[in-house]
Amino acid sequence: MEPPAQSRIECLDGLRGLAALWVLLGHCAILTGLTLPVIGMPDLGVDLFMMLSGFLMVFHYQLRAKQESWSAPGTWMKFWARRYFRIAPLYYVMLLLALLFGPAILAWRAITDSFVHILPQGPQTYTDVSPANIAAHVSFLFGLLPAYAIRTPLPDWSLGLEMQFYAAFPVLMLLTRKLGWTASAALIALAAAIATRATWHFSIHYPVPSFLPFKIDIFLAGMLLAESCRKGRRTAMLYLALALVLALQPFQGEGSLQRIAIREILVLVFFALVLYGFLPGALGTCAGKISTMLGRNPFRWLGEISYSVYLLHLPVMAPVIGFVTLHYGHELAAPTRFTIAFLAVSAIVYPLSWLTYRFIEMPGQAAGRALLRHISGKAIDARTDRPESFAAP
Repeated sequence: MEPPAQSRIECLDGLRGLAALWVLLGHCAILTGLTLPVIGMPDLGVDLFMMLSGFLMVFHYQLRAKQESWSAPGTWMKFWARRYFRIAPLYYVMLLLALLFGPAILAWRAITDSFVHILPQGPQTYTDVSPANIAAHVSFLFGLLPAYAIRTPLPDWSLGLEMQFYAAFPVLMLLTRKLGWTASAALIALAAAIATRATWHFSIHYPVPSFLPFKIDIFLAGMLLAESCRKGRRTAMLYLALALVLALQPFQGEGSLQRIAIREILVLVFFALVLYGFLPGALGTCAGKISTMLGRNPFRWLGEISYSVYLLHLPVMAPVIGFVTLHYGHELAAPTRFTIAFLAVSAIVYPLSWLTYRFIEMPGQAAGRALLRHISGKAIDARTDRPESFAAP
């Protein structure tokens, strides 16, 4: 049995939207001192974004393969340009605001961190406006540099990681064409393990997994699931098994059994929603209905604004939760603080995210397409240029 050819997988919109909501809820729980199982682990929401990103890159690569030769450097340049204009416009606007209002955000975070006993980040995270820090972030190289991996009030470490993945993606795909997917996945995972071990050996400490070898296994899991869409049941199950093995790889403190189990469940759910046709009987029917639902409004709308929600939520959350903590912290229990903070943050973040999507993200993507048309003289198929996951905390 082979899955039908598709130009769009609708459930991915809902998964993006839910991943962004997961990150927002998780950070809100942490900053209000509420312990929530699963939801209180926003880093796993970011792992879901990474799987989505790996999946979508391969999925769109397959759609474009007949029109664009990946052996040609020009195709690589167009790929990188598309990705750049997907991420950069909104990020640069938010980076400017973060640099301007960093000290104020720091003041609010100090109130919250002290109240819920969170080890505070260094003040340079909020106040560093040095040319070196600005250059590292404008160029998206900050993820490679441990000292700059967390150096703004934004949850942007994963964007630097995403850009590293984009830079490596054409090479990864050429490798799979030469060696096949199974051998390539094993080779890449081995190289990542060696690079990771080298950082430990040379005492290179990354405060977050912003260096691609730390998370390439998660991207690879998504890539394998995308390739499964073109295969029969037996090969798809083999790739699912490989994805599950890859998702076992933790980064430093992310290796608890609970986190590993949740990461494995994410891979299984992802597979079930995308390839429900391979599942037996009622299980496949149920997964199919959920997959269809996730492609409809409001889930589709949540997916469209997910990148904006991710970038906006922490700068908004800091003053909102800081205000609630300062004025009502000792009067309200943690669940009540969490509920009030979540509702207030959502009421600000989601409308703002729609505005930034409509007036910054969409024009930025249109500018990228116009530039590519000007350079190549060819129209870009809008059906295969839909926004990818931001990948994103």
